[in-house]
Amino acid sequence: MRPGYGALLILCLSACGAAASPVRAASAQTAVAYSALSMDQAVKMVEQRYRARVVKAETQRDGERTVYVLRLLNDSGRVWTVHVDAASGAIS
Repeated sequence: MRPGYGALLILCLSACGAAASPVRAASAQTAVAYSALSMDQAVKMVEQRYRARVVKAETQRDGERTVYVLRLLNDSGRVWTVHVDAASGAIS
């Protein structure tokens, strides 16, 4: 999270009444931490890394983790699937 966004998150949570409960506020901050990488960012990162086009993208839950499952197609016709951890950006 960028500097200053934590205060912005708290301010937004306060405005909607969520900060009245510390548990809800902590859950909201945790949810933000899990989605450090958006689907669009993951697609761009993988397309650049593999020099291929993402032809299918899905979001899956693996316990507490969010994983983007991306199917790629390159110029020679090869198709394969990669998994991107939404929190860390790790590709497997």
